[in-house]
Amino acid sequence: MATLYINRPDLELRDAGTAIAVHHNGQRRSTLPTKLIERVIIQHATRLDSNILLKLAEAGAAILLLSPRHSRRVALVLGPAHNEAAIRIAQAHRITDTEQSARIATALVRKKIQRQTRLIDKAIVQRPDKHYPLTQARREIEAITEQLEHGRFDINTLRGYEGAAARSYFQGYAALFAPTLDFTGRNRRPPRDPVNACLSLAYTLLHFDAVRAAHAAGLDPMLGFYHQPAYGRESLACDLIEPLRPVIDEWVWQRFAQRQLREEHFSHDKGACLLGKSGREQFYAAWEKHATSHRRWLRQQCRRLAQDLRQQGSQWLIHDDGLEAGEL
Repeated sequence: MATLYINRPDLELRDAGTAIAVHHNGQRRSTLPTKLIERVIIQHATRLDSNILLKLAEAGAAILLLSPRHSRRVALVLGPAHNEAAIRIAQAHRITDTEQSARIATALVRKKIQRQTRLIDKAIVQRPDKHYPLTQARREIEAITEQLEHGRFDINTLRGYEGAAARSYFQGYAALFAPTLDFTGRNRRPPRDPVNACLSLAYTLLHFDAVRAAHAAGLDPMLGFYHQPAYGRESLACDLIEPLRPVIDEWVWQRFAQRQLREEHFSHDKGACLLGKSGREQFYAAWEKHATSHRRWLRQQCRRLAQDLRQQGSQWLIHDDGLEAGEL
């Protein structure tokens, strides 16, 4: 299955029978069979009519619309919903069970912090010149891990542990990047440096994949366990991506370490750092190669949760399988 990226202006999508044709200035540039298109990501003004949207939706493809400048999600179009309403009803009941929500939330936070630790451990080996900030972050995260080792915690307590671990983690993570990138920690809306610009875009794409996986499995992406339902937020998708964030963090680190992304790929405008067209081409090409594992992992987790809800069980927890060797 394929992802169609629209990353340049003045393109037009046309119906080509069993395929979608991409035209530029009236000339056909490429053609992709509709049945192979799993998702479409549009980040520039593109001409298409409702027949194209209908055709993609009927084929089960999802469409993500990003703002051209800031790579911020503007809209999301999903294909036909799963018909088994009983799964969503059971999910709605499950999130009202505070004990079950706390159990799932605790597992999510533990898994996320475990993967943060593994990334810091990997960085200590690869970057001995940054031994002090990395080992300092490692000690602080380890202390939090020990507190989380036993028992279950309410949501607010978990948020406190997660936030403390994130502060220590990003202090170590920031040491991995060149000072010229001006990355000192997480910021967003808008991101103010190249690293945060890439983290924000990557998290947006990851969240899109999580929404799509939940939707396809018959789950309601809005109903989460750790992230409680909130207006306009796909809380279950937020839950699902938490353990994957360190995987994405490593991917972003490696893009800069390998010089696939460089300072000249970015510009600044009114305090916002913008990833330019040539940088997005590098970003999306690398992302598509990397995304196979986490997409499979998300599908597996959603299928397991749906099956657990279908059987009225209470055993669903995050598993590591489905991530290829070499992934966190």
